[in-house]
Amino acid sequence: MRILHVMECTIGGTRRHLVDMVRGQLGHGHEVHLIAAGLRDEGMLGDFESLKQAGAQVHRLDMVRAIRPLLDWKHLGVLKDHLRRIQPDIVHSHSSKAGALARGASVATGIGKRVHTPHTMAFLFSAMFHPAKRFLFRRVETSLGTETDRLIAVSESEGETLRCSGVISPDRVRVVPNGIDPDGWAGAEPLNLAEFGLDPNKPTMALVGLVYSAKGQDLALEALQDPALSGWQILFVGPGDHQEYEAQAQRGGLHSRVRFVGARNDIPRVMASVQGLILPSRWEGMPYVVLEAMASGLPVLAHPVDGARDVVRDGETGILCEGIGVQPLLAGWKRFAAASKSERQNWGSRGRQAVAQQYSQQAMVQSTLQVYSELL
Repeated sequence: MRILHVMECTIGGTRRHLVDMVRGQLGHGHEVHLIAAGLRDEGMLGDFESLKQAGAQVHRLDMVRAIRPLLDWKHLGVLKDHLRRIQPDIVHSHSSKAGALARGASVATGIGKRVHTPHTMAFLFSAMFHPAKRFLFRRVETSLGTETDRLIAVSESEGETLRCSGVISPDRVRVVPNGIDPDGWAGAEPLNLAEFGLDPNKPTMALVGLVYSAKGQDLALEALQDPALSGWQILFVGPGDHQEYEAQAQRGGLHSRVRFVGARNDIPRVMASVQGLILPSRWEGMPYVVLEAMASGLPVLAHPVDGARDVVRDGETGILCEGIGVQPLLAGWKRFAAASKSERQNWGSRGRQAVAQQYSQQAMVQSTLQVYSELL
């Protein structure tokens, strides 16, 4: 099978998903091509080289996230040229911009069965985009939905969101949960929180993810101001501009209890250094960081966003908040804080078992290949 993946959003969990998928499909003996941008995260350039060495045909095309009509039209033309040259059986696009351009190129050339993994739909991002822009995004997705052979959701709950969205016929939606390799997560050596200026004797939550409104860093900071959580700290890990959030922490008198440490490549050690993972996201598809925390044996406190509500079992593997916002997050955090150390350890152990049994990288790759086989 000749497979072409196209992605602009090469950062965070989507970058992780793409790299794991390409490697896995190469391991199954398929011919895999990748057209992707290298602007979002410089680490993607290293991924390009390692995927080339693994046998993938890699083509860098620096698509951009924002709507840029002239540049987008140029990139659409480049994609059409690649399709005519590669002649893929499957054109698998990821996220909004590449989803529009790659499917558009496939329709225009008549080449390839079209599979799209949105990793959440942009028109759902009410906290980021003006209603007019969200309306435009929905219209684009609805138009493309009629030309999409399969839409892949990365969790059962996201699958339900997509089936109810109205942008595609529900019978074209398939669910392939994100998966990870659980090896190497448990048993990592803890970091010394004092090196970051945090008190190593105080309970600490890790918030790991891109620093922007979708991930809810502002909600976590607001909840932390409550007197009931005065003994807790947050270690923020992830790329992005955090000046706005540091200013919020200063205004709230939290400067000694929070630290933004940017992107790190030792997340297992981060997980081993804290009492829990906090996920205050406003929306998700299937957050890799939750799977990673659970594989580390770390209990999770999460908003009930898509993906998280599939894997975080309230009172079993962590705490699942009753809603999305500061008050539900605060209520959930209070419950998390009230749990004994042994309770939280039990939550972490159950989470590790759940990830090993249900969310493997191998299953993710095999299930995606089954979706392709349906179409061919």
